[in-house]
Amino acid sequence: MPRFAALAFALLATWGTARAAEPIKVGVIGLDNYQAVAFTQLWHDPKAAAELQGLKVTLAFPAGSPDIEESVRELPKWTKGIQEFGVKIAATPDDVLKQVDAVLVMSVDGRAHLEQLKPVLKAGKPVYIGRPLAASLADTVEIFRLAKEHKTPIFTCSQHRFSPGFIGMKKHEDVGDVLGADVYGGCPREPHHPDLYWHAIHGVETLYSIMGPGCVSVTRAATDHADVVTGTWADGRVGTYRGIRKGALKYSATVFGSKGVSTAGIYGHGVPVKGVPPTNDKYMAYEATAIEIAKFFKSKTPPVAADETTELFAFLEAAEESKRQNGAVVKLADVLAKAKKK
Repeated sequence: MPRFAALAFALLATWGTARAAEPIKVGVIGLDNYQAVAFTQLWHDPKAAAELQGLKVTLAFPAGSPDIEESVRELPKWTKGIQEFGVKIAATPDDVLKQVDAVLVMSVDGRAHLEQLKPVLKAGKPVYIGRPLAASLADTVEIFRLAKEHKTPIFTCSQHRFSPGFIGMKKHEDVGDVLGADVYGGCPREPHHPDLYWHAIHGVETLYSIMGPGCVSVTRAATDHADVVTGTWADGRVGTYRGIRKGALKYSATVFGSKGVSTAGIYGHGVPVKGVPPTNDKYMAYEATAIEIAKFFKSKTPPVAADETTELFAFLEAAEESKRQNGAVVKLADVLAKAKKK
């Protein structure tokens, strides 16, 4: 009898190991965004780094927006592109949700995300949302409220947040404590989204990845050439975002610190960051984000807190309000209070 018990225990242990080795099944809602394909390619690569392993994208629903030119143009391309990695196309978002363990909501249209997320959040499945999370601060507040209500792990970020050249500035041995940053990058407009929600959000998230949360007020200067948003942090630090619409384009930042001043770029760092491999010749943003999403789906612990993301969207909304008021100082607390009443 003991021998049979030992055999049964061994079989159960083997079964448990096999179960543990099964990949997390990931579903995608929205295929008008290259990122969904980029992440799938990284996770499905048999030679991928250990941090990228353990996920498999199995189903996708090709959601898109007929009134956004980019969505109409890109949707067929990336629907075909993701199928090349063995991902099946589902008939409805519900079909995706029923058959996966975790979800990516990757539609480019922030207006659609609240409705797309409602069934996902209700189901309690971990979800990553591509930028922009929403097209309004009110939707942002509601999304996180629903996530809290249903106790659903949720995470969203720009692919720029974890780019080593930017995130490495927070603990840069030659910069020291970050006292301020001037971030700049592209800022095209999209008529169905507020000015800064569409693409400038990547630059604003870069600012937050370097400065951290704590902004209390903003002012904004806006022309057809550029936008310049200046944020004041509660501890007296100042950070700016310059959105470029005319002239030479580059995604970078100048970081001011207690020990020195340095440049930061999406392809790497101005000077080496201790413990971070040089990336001056390689665009690491998608890979770095894919690693963070993989960690999140495994641990169910988001690497960016809901409060920080909410503050970031309050920063965007305060900048919009400052423009409406011809550059007046606008407090983030005021726009957030207004959004919570909607």
